[in-house]
Amino acid sequence: MALQGKIAIVTGGAGGIGYAIAERFLREGAKVVFADINSEKGASALSNLEKLGECRFIKADVGRRLDVHNLVAATIETFGDIDILVNNAGIVHNADFLELTEEDFDRVMRVNLKGSFLTGQAVAKFMVEKVEQGGAPGTIINMSSINAVFAIARQVPYSISKGGVGQLTKVMAISLAQHGIRVNAIGPGSIMTDMLASVNDDAAARTRILSRTPLGRVGEPSEIASVAAFLASDDASYITGQTIYADGGRLPLNYTVPVKPE
Repeated sequence: MALQGKIAIVTGGAGGIGYAIAERFLREGAKVVFADINSEKGASALSNLEKLGECRFIKADVGRRLDVHNLVAATIETFGDIDILVNNAGIVHNADFLELTEEDFDRVMRVNLKGSFLTGQAVAKFMVEKVEQGGAPGTIINMSSINAVFAIARQVPYSISKGGVGQLTKVMAISLAQHGIRVNAIGPGSIMTDMLASVNDDAAARTRILSRTPLGRVGEPSEIASVAAFLASDDASYITGQTIYADGGRLPLNYTVPVKPE
């Protein structure tokens, strides 16, 4: 088990990619604290995840500094350490650029970008102090997106926030390298989460997605979790400041591919 004995925080862990990462980390031997804004989903996820190993759910809004402080403090109180942080919490808002309100722009940026900054900074401060006391450096993984590179007209703040996460990852990696702390990001493509589940019943939408995906299928949350497990492990010990795009080949594509009829 590649993460045996490690202590991890996963934000946005009650469902989708975050849940898959928490599950994979537990299977790899880590102890996990996962945070989410949704208490009901968090409790449901906990009932399943705790069957795999030691874990705890903390309700937290990563856009609030006090919530982040309490999340970090609760993790240290429960498990005594933090070795891994996955900044996965994120939201979307669908609106045309000309119709997007300031409030909705701020709301998405607050969670996706500011939340990654606040949580990353709080955990990094703990990790730096640990290193100065002779402890082992940890690692931080931010969740970016293929939309950090590509733009979606009706996902304005989401695309901007994910681009910001990519740059935040580089800044954090350079700043923390002197302490041995690694910071990387994952940029998922089309992944079968709740946000994408509607394509199962929409043939046109599914064809549109597959036409831009050379591997010819939608990815699974477990495949993103595999990338996170690698980046969190010692196998990635010389990787920092990078974004790994798990996108089925979309990023290099400058045209569409034929879609096999189902």
